[in-house]
Amino acid sequence: MARRGLGPAEEYDYLFKMVLIGDSGVGKSNLLSRFTRNEFFLDSKSTIGVEFATRTLQVEGRTIKAQIWDTAGQERYRAITSAYYRGALGALLVYDVTKPTTFENLNRWLKELRDHADSNIVVMLIGNKIDLKHLRAVASEDAQSFAEKEGLSFIETSALEATNVERAFQIILSEIYRIISKKPLSSSEPALGPSGGIKEGKAIEVSASHDDNTKKQCCST
Repeated sequence: MARRGLGPAEEYDYLFKMVLIGDSGVGKSNLLSRFTRNEFFLDSKSTIGVEFATRTLQVEGRTIKAQIWDTAGQERYRAITSAYYRGALGALLVYDVTKPTTFENLNRWLKELRDHADSNIVVMLIGNKIDLKHLRAVASEDAQSFAEKEGLSFIETSALEATNVERAFQIILSEIYRIISKKPLSSSEPALGPSGGIKEGKAIEVSASHDDNTKKQCCST
């Protein structure tokens, strides 16, 4: 069922749509850029609306194209971004280990996720910015307890130092693959294969200029 494009880089067996959620400033965009382009920007600006990038990698012998959507954390964009949960198979719930408020707001993000996403979505809790050891304000034990209570996997990362970023995405993509590979493919289930995920993407309303820029950005990775 591999989708074939212009060359080997365009071939993949599955397209998995994922979303990054959490408060503004927790490092979602840098986690995305670190994983998809191995880049980090200290002066990165807050995401406006929603952006996405992709990366193709091997998961248990299959070629998986991860299409990762970076959602703005600001309240004024919530009405826009709620539509982006549709078709998502995985979610990375991110907080900043140096800012307790971003941890306290996780319940609100989880509620929004569960209100809008598929009930079987795979969710991973990520405590980002562990390179700022002297500023840590959220204990790993507290986050682990929260994750266990909510049935989430949990890992701490540093997008700056590239600590556990690759591992986090590998873990959640592997978990999604294990679930999907056990289910019979159905045309009524979007994002299980290449065409479903792309259809979901096309249904999203974005400006022409943003759409073009996003495609150029993601397809060059």
